Amino acid sequence: MPQRKENLKFVIVGHVDHGKSTLIGRLFYDTNSLPEGKYQEVKETCKALGKDIEFGYVMDNLKEERDQGITIDTAQTFFETNKRKYTIIDTPGHVEFIKNMITGASHAEAAILIDDVEEGVQEQTRRHAYILSMLGIDQVTVVINKMDLVDYSQERYREVKKNLLEFLDSIEIKPNQVIPISAKEGDFVAKKTDNLNWFNGPTVLEALDSFQKPPSAKNQDFRLPIQDVYKFNENRIAAGRIESGTLEKGMDVKVLPSGEQTSVKEIKKFDENPVKSIAGESIGLMTEDKLFLDRGNVVAGNDSKPRVTDEFEAHLFWLSKKPFDESERTVFKCATEEQKCDVHVKEVIDSSTLELISEDTDKIENRQIANVTIKTSKPVVVEDFNKTPELGRFVLQRKDTVAGGIITGVKQ
Repeated sequence: MPQRKENLKFVIVGHVDHGKSTLIGRLFYDTNSLPEGKYQEVKETCKALGKDIEFGYVMDNLKEERDQGITIDTAQTFFETNKRKYTIIDTPGHVEFIKNMITGASHAEAAILIDDVEEGVQEQTRRHAYILSMLGIDQVTVVINKMDLVDYSQERYREVKKNLLEFLDSIEIKPNQVIPISAKEGDFVAKKTDNLNWFNGPTVLEALDSFQKPPSAKNQDFRLPIQDVYKFNENRIAAGRIESGTLEKGMDVKVLPSGEQTSVKEIKKFDENPVKSIAGESIGLMTEDKLFLDRGNVVAGNDSKPRVTDEFEAHLFWLSKKPFDESERTVFKCATEEQKCDVHVKEVIDSSTLELISEDTDKIENRQIANVTIKTSKPVVVEDFNKTPELGRFVLQRKDTVAGGIITGVKQ
């Protein structure tokens, strides 16, 4: 039986109109991953619009996106090489859709940062790179696109590369490659071409294959945030997705934040009762003791547990056009937990220049970064983002989402 190929999830980020969707379309075309008839559909669409073939339309299938010429949501699509399968997350470049970009990038294991060689490093280029750094994505390849528009100039490539690497170094991102490409013409996407014969590095596909698959979450400490509880006859079944670790029948567990201890009576999964489930699986859980589990609880292994606290340090990105004011309460949401909270601003930073704006303020403006202390109305179950991302990633809400962030330190 042939060995099953591993799958790696990566995100493509960058300034609006720098060629993300075109690169994805080209990757699909060059790996023979387009659905049957899709190329002909794209060709006919472009002809009707009076344009040459545009690979960006492979991704921009929604009429609203075609009319506006921008990608308005994240979309997951798939292709494969001889080495592995890929889930590619296309995220919006437009400044108004940055919360969608954060959502998409937060699930990626690696990233491509794309930059237009004509326009050079732009505000959104720097802001998206910073978000990659904030989310701990350390496997990054840079592609400098649209080389055909500058007659494949090595001098211009070097200039843009220098400027971009200086910024990336300031946020501690060290890309494994900086590749000149033309996504439209196919130069150095899947194959090397004479147009860029001065470049001795890999193609985009070769760079992707050089990424390492992160260690499996199944080998980490067990964490199960409870999403809902269902009652069947006299049985209460707690449902949720295992975010890390392994759950086994008979295993001793602890329910947080209450701290109650019990053991696993049964694991429910569709029409089966497995004796073991691992990270990434959605399951139902029955405990030996009749505990009152509820949405927002976290089930953890007895040998280790996340922190239960009402105060922690965080790094957040303000998304609302209405500035944050410390006098206003917001709602903290992490995994399935939800509590009212107060936020104290420690310092505010410009997200595109990384300049310190203020260490003495109680306001955060749209698209600014802030280091803050968050105090919740009741204890919550959280962890440092780098330990367990799902318990270290959060949003703040009023009527809608106003900020996204990661937990950087938990009070003892």
